[in-house]
Amino acid sequence: MFQQQTIRSKRQAAGRRWALTATCMLAMLAGYGSASAQVTSYGDKQMGDNSDELPKVLHIVKVEQRLNSMLPLDAQFSDETGKQVRLGDYFGKRPVVLLEVYYECKMLCSEELKGLVGAIDMLSLKPGKDYDIVVVSIDPSENQVQAAQAKATYLARYGHPETANGWHFLTGTQQNIDAVCAATGFGYVKMPTAEKGYQYAHASAIEIVTPQGRIAQYYLGVEYSPKDVLLGLVEASSNKIGTPVENILTYCYHYDPTKNHQTLIVARVVQLGGIVTVAGLGGFMFLMFRRDIQLGRNHDKDDNNSGKKQNG
Repeated sequence: MFQQQTIRSKRQAAGRRWALTATCMLAMLAGYGSASAQVTSYGDKQMGDNSDELPKVLHIVKVEQRLNSMLPLDAQFSDETGKQVRLGDYFGKRPVVLLEVYYECKMLCSEELKGLVGAIDMLSLKPGKDYDIVVVSIDPSENQVQAAQAKATYLARYGHPETANGWHFLTGTQQNIDAVCAATGFGYVKMPTAEKGYQYAHASAIEIVTPQGRIAQYYLGVEYSPKDVLLGLVEASSNKIGTPVENILTYCYHYDPTKNHQTLIVARVVQLGGIVTVAGLGGFMFLMFRRDIQLGRNHDKDDNNSGKKQNG
């Protein structure tokens, strides 16, 4: 009798556990469906047709890792104060962290700069003392006002105003921008949009450059390991050239010029993550359910064998 009550209690507990798990799974499915609907409708964006073929624009929007390439140190720019400078003015003493962005970009570029700030905030090395940060705008229409605003924003986020002399936000002509991007392998495309007239489709990457002006290392994406950045700066300070990193890129958006459809890449990531999570939970439930059934059968078999012995 005690064994039967124990089995019944275990089965009831298992039933409650599976009911709770099933409820959670249904909630996740509902949330996934809601998230998918929100992503596809956000900002009145529409999803383009799915295709296994790489969009033509992504043959240009890429980062080719050109390690040991020399930067055009004679390229002319204006800094955030409007002063005319040479790119070479920031080299010769310390390694440089180089970024290609545009200041009016509110999606990927801001995340890239936030990621850099988050990484260097964990370092003992400081801008202006141990290395410099040079940000080059890829939009020739931007000016010192936008550059100054960007510098103020990310210097405040970093929280060390005494390092201001180590942050340099530049603007320049198309010719000089192209010279820098050709050296770093940073490809981008100017795209027409209905809202602002144009945007830039581009990937995200930072480059660590030696004091001599040679590219020593790339870090791709929008989040950077403080340990990797530290190692890159230390090696670059000794003019050591690193090795290529895995070429996994993050883009501002997908764009189909024939249909004028745009969709944030995060939409695909969220949807794929939801599918993987639900599939994994479903597999776990199946295996646990089988285990409980087998456990119940074994208890029933033991109980029957016990009853036969008593009757014998």
